[in-house]
Amino acid sequence: MHTFSRRLLPVLQLTRMALVFTAIADSQCGLWLGWSLRGDIAGRTLWPPASSVLAMVLVSVGLYGFGMSLNDIIDRRRDAQIAAGRPLPSGRIGVIAAHVICGLLIAVALAAGMYYARLLPVHRWLSFILLVGTGLLITFYDFAGKYLVGPGLLSLGLIRFCQAIIASPELPLAWHPLLLLNHVTILSTVAYVWEEKRPHLTKLHWWSVLGGLALFDALAISVVAWRRYDGSIAEALRLRPGLLIPAAAALLFVVVGFRIHKAVPARRAAGQKLMVVGLLWLIVYDACFALVYIRPRPWIGLILLALLPVAYLAVQLMRWWGQLLILSQRPQFQRAGKS
Repeated sequence: MHTFSRRLLPVLQLTRMALVFTAIADSQCGLWLGWSLRGDIAGRTLWPPASSVLAMVLVSVGLYGFGMSLNDIIDRRRDAQIAAGRPLPSGRIGVIAAHVICGLLIAVALAAGMYYARLLPVHRWLSFILLVGTGLLITFYDFAGKYLVGPGLLSLGLIRFCQAIIASPELPLAWHPLLLLNHVTILSTVAYVWEEKRPHLTKLHWWSVLGGLALFDALAISVVAWRRYDGSIAEALRLRPGLLIPAAAALLFVVVGFRIHKAVPARRAAGQKLMVVGLLWLIVYDACFALVYIRPRPWIGLILLALLPVAYLAVQLMRWWGQLLILSQRPQFQRAGKS
């Protein structure tokens, strides 16, 4: 346990691995949706190779850990003032070690993505380009986007959108990645307001976020509608009664958000809780789409949904262990009258 708290736990905190299951669920849903659609077009059931499933897990872990560790490396001086308990400002991880971890994670993502692209029957080069583009979006957000408010909030949604379609680069099911895009963008914007971050959102910021979101939605739907599969309109835009399931999940999250706002009096704490719950809710969307679209394998949705309690327990464990670590640290004493 001592080795875990001194070595492994700081790495897990640096990379925020407790929430990596949300990224894994997004990419796995995209992978199975793509293979299911290809099977529908070919008139037979297609199963993705186990190696491709593992490769996409590594891509998700690599991209997620890369983004989180890069963010802490860039913000280490700022965190020393407002979040001194984090691994870098507290000294539990050195700067060089953090750079090595960050570099290894993006290398794992690129290597796994290149291997996965070789297994795809179509659009191999597009899958790897999307992977590289997602990495660039993450880098943009960490270096500049989070300071630009509107573009930063949009880029958070775009990162999830791109990550969800790396496994199926022909955009086989537009409603799934588009729901992730809209959910993460709106969630991040509301949490930004609740947490009272600066600069405060102005009307221009709101219009840039919502207008940019609507424009990207329209462009994505137009692109998918333009692409045709087997001479018919893209399966991605087919409106099915089953789509009411993810729609109901979205409405349910709105109710959850209002309950969080009422139950947590401190706005900043409410915003932080909303962000965590909202990210975990992505797994619910993934499971809903898997249940609707993946035929004849709806049990994939149940497997994805099983990641939700795993992710929740991981978040709680990391919080508990972090609080325990703070309590176990040696107290700092000062002479009376000294600042």
